[in-house]
Amino acid sequence: QVQLLEFGGGLVQPGGSLRLSCAASGRTFSTYTMAWFRQVPGKEREFLAGIWRSGGITYYGDSVKGRFTTSRDNAKNTVYLQMNSLKSEDTAVYYCAARRGDVYDQRDTQYDYWGQGTQVTVSS
Repeated sequence: QVQLLEFGGGLVQPGGSLRLSCAASGRTFSTYTMAWFRQVPGKEREFLAGIWRSGGITYYGDSVKGRFTTSRDNAKNTVYLQMNSLKSEDTAVYYCAARRGDVYDQRDTQYDYWGQGTQVTVSS
């Protein structure tokens, strides 16, 4: 089992950047594919990015390709989401999630562990 905690949310102006971090407990972090999702009230959770166990494979949702980058540091049990060129429509609660093994899956139902979320607001 793994526990996840996101950091780094806040208020940023349109066009700005923000980096989110997700710290995992335990010694098995490197056995999980990690993913990022976001959700706004009244809408379904949206897949943003995924990264395989070694960090060698990453994949992205269409709405953030070219603007967001995910990476991980297995020595620090942490996964990151670098967000650039932020837009007002990026405003949401951002979550990290984990699933064992190397998986290519954008469905939130396929991830077993979730953080509590961190609010990102893009506004001038």
